[in-house]
Amino acid sequence: MLCETLTPTRRAVLGASGALFAWAFMPKFAHAAGGRDPRFVTIILRGALDGLTAVPPLGDPGYASLRQDIALTRDGDNAALPLDGFFGLHPSMPYFQKLFQAKQAAVVHASATAYRERSHFDGQDVLESGYPTPGHVETGWLNRLLEGLPAGELISPGPAERVRGLSVGATAPLVIRGKAPVLGWAPPVLKAADGDLAPRLMDLYGRTDPLLAGLLKEGIETGKIASGLDMKARGGPGDPDGMEQMARGAARLIAEPAGPRVAALAFEGWDTHAQETERLAKLLTGLDRSIAAFHQELGPAWKDTAIVIATEFGRTARINGTEGTDHGTATTAFLAGGAVAGGRVITDWPGLKEAQLFEGRDLAPTTDLSAVIKGIAVDLLGADAGHLAEAVFPGSARVAPMKGLIV
Repeated sequence: MLCETLTPTRRAVLGASGALFAWAFMPKFAHAAGGRDPRFVTIILRGALDGLTAVPPLGDPGYASLRQDIALTRDGDNAALPLDGFFGLHPSMPYFQKLFQAKQAAVVHASATAYRERSHFDGQDVLESGYPTPGHVETGWLNRLLEGLPAGELISPGPAERVRGLSVGATAPLVIRGKAPVLGWAPPVLKAADGDLAPRLMDLYGRTDPLLAGLLKEGIETGKIASGLDMKARGGPGDPDGMEQMARGAARLIAEPAGPRVAALAFEGWDTHAQETERLAKLLTGLDRSIAAFHQELGPAWKDTAIVIATEFGRTARINGTEGTDHGTATTAFLAGGAVAGGRVITDWPGLKEAQLFEGRDLAPTTDLSAVIKGIAVDLLGADAGHLAEAVFPGSARVAPMKGLIV
């Protein structure tokens, strides 16, 4: 793990050092679309989100019979939030619906990576590495994307060729690991300076960056280390409080004029084999609050922001005997941000009739997730399509960047 001297702003240090996330401290993007100063956030949902519950196809005649007791409806006690007449939205996501109505959020349904098996570990490898098969765990697609972006004015001092990264958390998500230098720190999850956090911080930064150590010391002594974050929350990346705090801390950093432009977070616990209704409602509440936190904290930077929320695969179309769902294939991805051409569900809907299901059991995949990410990378960040096909998502030349995702 490479350690380098960092010089973040006082507000960035005091405002986010208590959160658990990973970010890349990168150059400004010299050739971003329209000369804008973009932000790009990736949120990984580990455990396989049930896209048919998150964004139920209420207009599909096969939906209710497949989902039975956990099916959402257009009205009544189990009513979904309306989206476009055919699709609804889980009632735990009212903030996302608000952004959707404002054309600042979108859904990509029946989407998937190239992976067609149902192993969490392998599926997550493919999702985060960007390779079409599992086992490639040395680097992630986001790190390789950053390597290929045209360099502009550095937002931190140092040689022009230097790229700086920071991972805050037990481990950096695979999606952001790679050759771009990353400084790592593993804090206890969302704890205040309670006798454990402070020594870790001071030991790390006292040896690598006296300026940052001084700012952290000031924050610890004055009680402002979190700068408004709710440090009473003990939730981790699978709890609504933890999710929100992670997002809020990351957003404060990328909102800084001299802050990072790319962030990666991972939320846990989306494997809903049993009693899905209550569990998924709690998780989607956390996700919704996280999206709200980004919107609230980014301020003017929101207009140039795109957030991609993705999971390794979906769930079975039919519920199982414990009112849950098992490992499936296609699912839902979410997009949010002021730079997103929102207000729509983007899908080539495959249908839920028996003959339309993938292998007779899953929602069939019709949209390649890499096309979505490529489209955002090209139109928001100014990425080269050739580099995306060869290095970021190797072997994906046949998958063209999706157009029209960015305003």
